Amino acid sequence: MAYMLSGRFSLLLKDSRSLVCLSSTVASSGQSNSNRSYSTKDGPDSEYLHKSIVPTMHYQKSLPRLPVPKLEDTIRRYLAAQKPLLNDEEYSKTEKLAHDFQSGVGKELHEELVAQDKNNKHTSYISAPWFDMYLSARDSVVLNFNPFMSFNPDPKPEYNDQLVRATNMVCSAVRFMKTLRAGLLEPEVFHLNPAKSDTDSFKKLIRWVPPALSWYGAYMVNAYPLDMSQYFRLFNSTRIPRPGRDELFTDQKGRHLLVMRKGNMYVFDVIDRDGNLVKPAEIQSHLKFILSDPTPAPAFPLGFLTSENRDVWAGLREKLLGAGNGDVLSLVDSALFCLCLDDESMRDHIHISHNMLHGDGCNRWYDKSFSIILAKDGQAAINFEHSWGDGVAVLRFQNEIFKDTTERPLISPGSPAAAVDSASSVRRLEFKLDSELETGISKAKENFQAAISKLTIDAMEFKKGGKEILKKKKLSPDAMAQLAFQMGYLRQYGQTVATYESCSTAAFRHGRTETIRPASIHTKRCAHAFVRQPSQHTVDQLQGMLHDCSKYHGQLTKEAAMGQGFDRHLFAMRYLANSKGVPLASLYQDPAYVAINHNILSTSTLTSPAVSLGGFAPVVPDGFGVGYGVHDEWIGCNVSSYPARNVHEFLQCVHKSLEDIFSVLEGKALS
Repeated sequence: MAYMLSGRFSLLLKDSRSLVCLSSTVASSGQSNSNRSYSTKDGPDSEYLHKSIVPTMHYQKSLPRLPVPKLEDTIRRYLAAQKPLLNDEEYSKTEKLAHDFQSGVGKELHEELVAQDKNNKHTSYISAPWFDMYLSARDSVVLNFNPFMSFNPDPKPEYNDQLVRATNMVCSAVRFMKTLRAGLLEPEVFHLNPAKSDTDSFKKLIRWVPPALSWYGAYMVNAYPLDMSQYFRLFNSTRIPRPGRDELFTDQKGRHLLVMRKGNMYVFDVIDRDGNLVKPAEIQSHLKFILSDPTPAPAFPLGFLTSENRDVWAGLREKLLGAGNGDVLSLVDSALFCLCLDDESMRDHIHISHNMLHGDGCNRWYDKSFSIILAKDGQAAINFEHSWGDGVAVLRFQNEIFKDTTERPLISPGSPAAAVDSASSVRRLEFKLDSELETGISKAKENFQAAISKLTIDAMEFKKGGKEILKKKKLSPDAMAQLAFQMGYLRQYGQTVATYESCSTAAFRHGRTETIRPASIHTKRCAHAFVRQPSQHTVDQLQGMLHDCSKYHGQLTKEAAMGQGFDRHLFAMRYLANSKGVPLASLYQDPAYVAINHNILSTSTLTSPAVSLGGFAPVVPDGFGVGYGVHDEWIGCNVSSYPARNVHEFLQCVHKSLEDIFSVLEGKALS
């Protein structure tokens, strides 16, 4: 048994074909299996989405542990990522500092990290430092951390009515929560050979394999279970501001929903005393009551406080508690989730992005684990607080909600609302505010409006090709999208800069994310050839460069998904040094280390039948926040920037780069 446990990671490494598929699936925060084969489907009035044959957490105990990479591998990968960003003199200095670190203080830190990891086999070496990083950050969660993912419209137009869609989404979300807590939610598994592993017969067999061994059973049929430890934080959870470091709060006893409209906050139960879903017609009646409530918007909307600097918000929260608001705040914190009903209709994709990423600040509670936002025209999205989890859990939730509301809606446009006394069931929360709190809210509103006024979002759709053509040419679609960003930035600004692509490490117990570094010597060489010297290379030479970029990006993606990047390892050693109070190693003080962590191009991708578009703000003032998706026949980008960068021009340059790439693939020479 001990041998089997230690050999798990090497088993993964042996199967490189599987890894390429798995890594491309979990790259960029995880794409879920959208066409999941469910085991048992219940009638439309069921309390559950489905009843999985295999218990939800069946694989959790036997998931492989996230490996701590070898120090020499980390240094080699770090230097490879630095190479395209530095001139020869800068690179020589960085190389010396890196090798000094490897043989000196880094060696000690690495050994201590490995020892610490061996003593904490229940978790991963990155889990605690990563939580700490998020919760200790003092910047506003708005723009800096919370992303959004918007839902596709319901294919049946009449079901996009705000009240109908809100009711169905609330009911499906409660069903998801009940299915999860009953252990009946299908485990999150990536099936490489679904004909073998995504079948009732396999599931009936694997459920009898003890949880401590179940991962091996799945592995034998080319299925890879993913970590689900974050899922419990989806519901009844809130990030509570505290001085210096926030805390995550979860109270599973809460049976109520938090609803916001015009900055007013309401609660009502969506689960009855027996733990059952309240009748959908009653939920509809309560939401209808809220939508028709004539109460004006509050002069001092409390939601703005959740957009404040975390220490400022922590101080104001203490004042709120001191003013006698403890009971109402606990209702907010323990609510299942937050539903934001907006009074505005969406004009276009750009309007949707702004509204779902930040909105007006008045009708949001950004600290809830997630909020479902519904515009007046039924456009919907999820905005989520990022410290508790990554895109994997939220995307799974979003896929399930979309599937359930579109395939098995519990109310229809003609459904009458229940004849119930919503006025006695729905409670509008009232807060006691003194002049100091009113001033704090006004200041938060000013800060919020100043921050969002600087943000520009633009979108682009490239219609001349996508995944199908690229795969036929044996090229990685993700590699080509990333290459287009490198070419676009070079065309616009004449440089190669630090680039970040998020990759999930959910294949491991308590895995979070690792960084893929898409800017490489290969992309730099290729970008220069396409942008600066197109006429100096034959079509064959340019195609060869595209294949080099694709191959190298595939290797980086595979390594990152297997926990074999360099970013998290260097981060964990730095965190360890800080916690011991030892002086910062020279490597971390190197301007090149600072620069590679100043990610001017911050990128993340997802494609899903449920998701229309996703987005986030840049992570640095002079950066771009690049959300993108490579679809079968087209490529979409949703990009944000602050005044230091021109996002419209950047997207024009990316579009031109994609045109050049696809022209070369068609055998056309570049002029």
